Amino acid sequence: MSDLLTVSGLSVHYGRIAAVRDVSLRVGQGEAVALVGANGAGKTSTLQAIAGGRPASGGEIRLGNTPLTRLSPEARARRGVSLVPEGREVFGSLTVEENLTVAAAARPREARAELRRDLDRLLDHFPILRERYRHLGQGLSGGEQQQLVIARALVARPRLLMIDEPSLGLAPQMVDRVYDILAELRAEAGLTLLLVEQSLERVLEIADRVYLFGTGGIEREADRPT
Repeated sequence: MSDLLTVSGLSVHYGRIAAVRDVSLRVGQGEAVALVGANGAGKTSTLQAIAGGRPASGGEIRLGNTPLTRLSPEARARRGVSLVPEGREVFGSLTVEENLTVAAAARPREARAELRRDLDRLLDHFPILRERYRHLGQGLSGGEQQQLVIARALVARPRLLMIDEPSLGLAPQMVDRVYDILAELRAEAGLTLLLVEQSLERVLEIADRVYLFGTGGIEREADRPT
């Protein structure tokens, strides 16, 4: 399996405070990899640095053969990096349809004509969004909003989908639904995933490998038990 994402010696600082120190990790094409550990261990900062929302103070990030470290977040998105941030940042004053179509700007130019077909396929995976298609984002439940932001990220046709705390604040039944959808997308389209999760038990249902974070860095890498 070839590596889609390679992170080498990544460091991230907030002023003089090191949030991430010398992190190296890889994600293979079609693989699901999880970052687990306590709050404040640097997991979210690692995702933000990969997506370009937080500048790296050291190290290198590559997507395939493309160096990302000096690229803007928009340029990284156009090359196939999508991040679903913690907190379900939907556009509350826009409908579900508008939330989804606004993400089309990050699609490769040659793929924009196929947007309607891709939306239909996505809505097959997210039937509740089809039901709520004309509803405003602010009127959706937490679980519905989580499905919306994942679907919105997928509209961009990412090569790498990163999700920060997909189960945060959701009822167990809705967490099951979110993870079922991610498993469906992996099986159908070979989606490559990098997840941040608090629950090791939960993420082992989908992850091929896990990186355990201590304070600011990786303490251990492990394959999923078989």
